[in-house]
Amino acid sequence: MRTTDRTLHLGHARPSLPLTARLTLAFDKMASVWRALRNRREINHLNELNDSQLRDIGLTRLDVTAALYTSTFFEDPSSYLTNSARRRTRSLGLTSFRR
Repeated sequence: MRTTDRTLHLGHARPSLPLTARLTLAFDKMASVWRALRNRREINHLNELNDSQLRDIGLTRLDVTAALYTSTFFEDPSSYLTNSARRRTRSLGLTSFRR
């Protein structure tokens, strides 16, 4: 007698996440959106500083404007400003070292 084994191949099916994990993911997403909006508002306040005050923190007015316009609405523009300030500090540090 022959028997045929029939199986259903589901491929790469993943089990669904428990409710607490789904709530945690949703909360984390909402928190990151809120943080990005808060940082965007704070960067808008940087426009009120004069050029010498911006230079003191390692930024230019162009950096502030570019951070706001190059990031989408839900992206955090503060990472752009951090990278700009670090690049400027490194380049200034190298030029002062060479003198």
